[in-house]
Amino acid sequence: MTDRMPPMPDAEMTAAQREAVQDYKDTRKTDEFEGPFVPLLRSPELLRHAQRVGEYLRYRSALPPRLSELAILVTARHWSQSYEWGIHAPIAAKAGVSAAVIEAIEQGDTPTDLDEDQMALYGLCRELLDTRQVSEPTYALAFDRFGERGVIDLVGILGYYSLLAMTMNATRTALSPGMQELPEFR
Repeated sequence: MTDRMPPMPDAEMTAAQREAVQDYKDTRKTDEFEGPFVPLLRSPELLRHAQRVGEYLRYRSALPPRLSELAILVTARHWSQSYEWGIHAPIAAKAGVSAAVIEAIEQGDTPTDLDEDQMALYGLCRELLDTRQVSEPTYALAFDRFGERGVIDLVGILGYYSLLAMTMNATRTALSPGMQELPEFR
């Protein structure tokens, strides 16, 4: 597949695009500018707002990284988004998500060895992504585990990473070296 919106040479960027890239790099304290942010650069204002939301959800949400990264993996698998998976599977492992859980989600299976927090989170993620609704029992379980802010931050993670996944799927963002396509669902 051909990347529909590959990286832009600096000379072709507008002033607003250059500012958005610099803002991204300054906020994230990085020299890298890649992945979903490359196509989002075509709308520099959207990029600036989206990356601020992402910075909050990834680094300051009510959920610890072990849970937020699990939610990101569920979202990446839901959208079959290999780039997102390639970035976040190693981060999830470092954050404490077991290899068995990561493997099950990668294969499109339901993980069987989730702790109680992970089960509450996984249940809400799957139900909302699959049915576009959350039942009373699923909501109550997540609310009991994570509170109002945690539930809202979880929904925000699902929405934000869905935005990134849809952006990369629509624009066919190329995988970085070493990344592999996710397997087809069984």
